[in-house]
Amino acid sequence: MALRSALINVMVGAAQKAARGLTRDFGEVENLQVSKKGPADFVSTADLKAERIIKAELAKARPGFGFLMEESGVEEGTDRSHRWIVDPLDGTTNFLHGIPHFCISIALERDGDVIAGVILNPITDELYWTEKGRGAYLNERRLRVSGRTALSEALFATGIPFRGKERHKPFLLELATIMREVAGIRRMGSAALDLAYVAAGRYEGYWECPIQAWDIAAGILMVREAGGYVTDDQGGEEMFNRQAVVAANDQLQRPLLDLVRRPTLKATSAD
Repeated sequence: MALRSALINVMVGAAQKAARGLTRDFGEVENLQVSKKGPADFVSTADLKAERIIKAELAKARPGFGFLMEESGVEEGTDRSHRWIVDPLDGTTNFLHGIPHFCISIALERDGDVIAGVILNPITDELYWTEKGRGAYLNERRLRVSGRTALSEALFATGIPFRGKERHKPFLLELATIMREVAGIRRMGSAALDLAYVAAGRYEGYWECPIQAWDIAAGILMVREAGGYVTDDQGGEEMFNRQAVVAANDQLQRPLLDLVRRPTLKATSAD
């Protein structure tokens, strides 16, 4: 049985406490059509409530650490080396529609380097956790990325830009390029869980741009600790700054990155 450190226990405890409220709120989703409260308001209330619980639990356990949170943004701590990166509800649209595929994501950064991560789907009770140098786990099972080596057998995940977002045309070019080469593509609606699934070997890889730090911080470490590779869309380490991520097992990360970049390279060479 994998032994969790005190740090991971703090993170898991915060996630589980917030998860109880999300689970209750998710149970109310089926009643939204008769609710006086608008569905968007309902979700934002659930989101903010979960974030407050997580922040309070983490601050109590590690006073002075800073925060980067989806809802409340950046909060500097007295300890300038450590920062929590939190998404209290990744998969909001799924939550709103009663789809049980969403999660809480918590990561800890030390001097700009993510050193621990927790991703919890409260509906399936799947707890993914990782600590730098200690591997990645699903509940008590050690994770390892998929062993598939052929693009033609690979299943990849991505995120589709939604209404009001830019990048529809470039994404469709990427999608058309990658679809022709692979076994399948999934769009499940939670970036954190997409990365957790790569770590667990369920997907061979995942790419998305634009994407925010709180969506991917825990998952990046998860994939790496499970033996995979993660870069930005240029093959570098600027995932947060570029708001781009390409993650896959050790055999397919480079081929996936090449496919993601191919439309851009073609457009550049045509100019």
